[in-house]
Amino acid sequence: MLFRDTVFLTGFPGFIAGRLVERLARSDRQFILLVQPQLIEQAMSDVDEIARRADVPLECFSLVEGDITQPDLGIAADDLETIRFETKRVFHLAAVYDLAIDRSTAMAVNLEGTRNVNALVRTIRDLERYNYVSTCYVAGRREGTVLETELEHNSGFKNFYEESKYLAEAEVEKIKADVPLTIYRPSVVVGDSETGETVKYDGIYYLINYLRKAPTLLRVINVGNDRVRLNLVPVDFVVDAIAELSANPAAAGKTLAIADRSPMTTSELFNAIAYDLTGRRSEFTPSPRLVEWFLNTPVSPPITGLPRYGVPYFFISQSYDTSIADGLLKQANIECPRFSEYVGSLLDFVAEFPEL
Repeated sequence: MLFRDTVFLTGFPGFIAGRLVERLARSDRQFILLVQPQLIEQAMSDVDEIARRADVPLECFSLVEGDITQPDLGIAADDLETIRFETKRVFHLAAVYDLAIDRSTAMAVNLEGTRNVNALVRTIRDLERYNYVSTCYVAGRREGTVLETELEHNSGFKNFYEESKYLAEAEVEKIKADVPLTIYRPSVVVGDSETGETVKYDGIYYLINYLRKAPTLLRVINVGNDRVRLNLVPVDFVVDAIAELSANPAAAGKTLAIADRSPMTTSELFNAIAYDLTGRRSEFTPSPRLVEWFLNTPVSPPITGLPRYGVPYFFISQSYDTSIADGLLKQANIECPRFSEYVGSLLDFVAEFPEL
């Protein structure tokens, strides 16, 4: 087949990567998907489904075994040559998304892996855009508003995931002058706003599953607060935004926060979940200091389901300016929906699939 465009993508068959491939699929576009050897079988199954749903030939997809932690991403020489001479656009999504990850693994995958992808990108002959997926949490322990144009800080990090992604984004930033690229910083990604589909229950799902234990009783005491806003984005918004911005020439050279410009406070999130479950909101809100103290005690995780490494995200007052991304997305009528508009979809999915 003759293709007008070739996309090289890492991180397949991950949740966001798979949806992005389906969103971008066209009969005249070739995808070269980097897959770890142990995930080849799953990747083959996912590609079959994507080809069917997107109504494109299976020949549009090529699976290449590799590992971003290896030199040349562990790709065979012939495949590497094809990537260098045919690729027009690169999407780098492969990363360890785990707040409890150890330092050596985080640095090997997120930092060294990104350095290796950067090195390959520099050798691609006709590169039109390098799309790197970072995270809003490169801001670490910073408080206040974080601009899309800001990266460097000395506020520290809550975990090695944040630190490794911060250092990785800094590596990508170094090649901005030489490579046409866009950096995307999603906030906390949750399930699909329409179907609720997700592959992992963390973040806001700790609160969802806590309230589901005994909704009528537990909704009375609001464990959130009015000082901290937790920025949530449904996966379909993230995918639509990246797909749109990756094709927009005005996004080249930019760092863009893929976040909710008007996120709810943790107190409002609690009430939105409680109201959908019971038809009633909370009646009492204890002091944030008391709640934070309790959540950090050894007895909390068995009761609340919230691991201690997740606690800081509910108590650091940090917000993300989305001015540049919003301005570009407005042209395509893409905007992040309010949590209250899709919380029901998330809850329905959790109810149907309580164990993932």
